[in-house]
Amino acid sequence: MSHQQRAEVVAAIEHGGVVAVIRLQEPSKLSRVIDALAEGGVRALEVTMTVPGAIRLIEQIAPSIPDGFVLGAGTILDPETARLAILSGARFIVGPVLNPGVIALGHRYDVAVMPGCLTPTEILAAWEAGADVVKIFPATALGPGYFKDIHGPLPQVRLMPTGGVTLENAGEWIAAGAVAIGVGTALVDRAAIAAGDYAAVTARSVRFVEAVAAARARAR
Repeated sequence: MSHQQRAEVVAAIEHGGVVAVIRLQEPSKLSRVIDALAEGGVRALEVTMTVPGAIRLIEQIAPSIPDGFVLGAGTILDPETARLAILSGARFIVGPVLNPGVIALGHRYDVAVMPGCLTPTEILAAWEAGADVVKIFPATALGPGYFKDIHGPLPQVRLMPTGGVTLENAGEWIAAGAVAIGVGTALVDRAAIAAGDYAAVTARSVRFVEAVAAARARAR
């Protein structure tokens, strides 16, 4: 699944509702984690550039990802790094900040881009620059209430929180208007992975996917 089109990737992320954010360094473990996430219903994974050798890691993993799974690159700050990640197999690009050049580069390659923004002005600027999803970052201190406030005047913008998302509040983000949630350590538990307990990753995946589905059902 290395040639998904941009619209297909956005639809898959929105449909699944959960993006796992990972900082693992071992390709073998990452491959096992992807299988565990997929088994639990999570269909998207973001490998951050803060991982040493992240580009090489994406290149190694991309050819063998499960059918229907989307692999992305995170912590992308500039078009040059975005291009390297895309050529290595990343099908969506996530940044902690808004860089219009990254959006333009991603779209040139038909790859989805999710810049990080915080203020209403930044969020609208990102959307008008063509962002496929706007990542609210850092979302930790603001909480789901901030999403609700933003979603009111900007209902057309696809929003996704990263930072501070837990099993306990996953549904609240969705209820407040998030199209998906970005989840790090609350989903991909380092201790479990170090112990080789991939079943724990699958179990957490199931619970996050269920929390999103339940919140969406209540909102209908």
